[in-house]
Amino acid sequence: MIFLKTIPGLIMRIDVFTLFPEMFAGPLSNSILRRAQNKGVVEIRLHNFRRFAKDRHHTVDDTPYGGGAGMVLKPEPIFEAVEHLKNTTGPFPLFYLSPKGKVFNQKIATEMSNLKRFALLCGRYEGVDQRVIDGLVDEEISIGDYVLSGGEPAAIVVIDAVVRLLKGALGDEKSSEDESFSSDLLEYPHYTKPREFRGMEVPEVLVSGNHKEIADFRKESSLKITLQNRPDMLKLKGEANG
Repeated sequence: MIFLKTIPGLIMRIDVFTLFPEMFAGPLSNSILRRAQNKGVVEIRLHNFRRFAKDRHHTVDDTPYGGGAGMVLKPEPIFEAVEHLKNTTGPFPLFYLSPKGKVFNQKIATEMSNLKRFALLCGRYEGVDQRVIDGLVDEEISIGDYVLSGGEPAAIVVIDAVVRLLKGALGDEKSSEDESFSSDLLEYPHYTKPREFRGMEVPEVLVSGNHKEIADFRKESSLKITLQNRPDMLKLKGEANG
């Protein structure tokens, strides 16, 4: 399934292997992801690997060897789908969305944004046959310490985080530089008009016109928010510097 046609001058291509391509329709056709595709910043293609199942019922899962609850995704359809794409369009790294994977963060998103192309594999049920991981997957990625019904929501998170880092994806290229996790601190608070709303006023320093004081205020605010909400980030920073 192709979400958009190939666009000349493309910066990045992302392929997604999934049993439920329709789950991507809303997120990919709105806001920044839609604009990035229309501008030729990224091309996102969806591939339903069920169509590569050979039996009459297009079976993609089966019971696990050794017993246990749930079903496991069979290796054949996934291997067929991935190898077909590689044979027709060239090689690419494959990331499997899995609760067992390396926890996705801004550093990984930045590294992935430097790739010209990559693919995501969305698991379901009890996951994929281990031979898929051993034979096809370059890295397993998790978006957090919890379990989802499938890899599709996680894939959308990864795509959004990566695409917004691409040149031309955002209206203001500096927007992504000041966001949380782009530095060692969480992002400072933002204010806009009106200056007073229901008794709550914009901090005086932000309307002072003094750029140094504004920068100091924002840095101090980021530090306070990080200390309150994510003190582990400051600890990690200290360990890295130590």
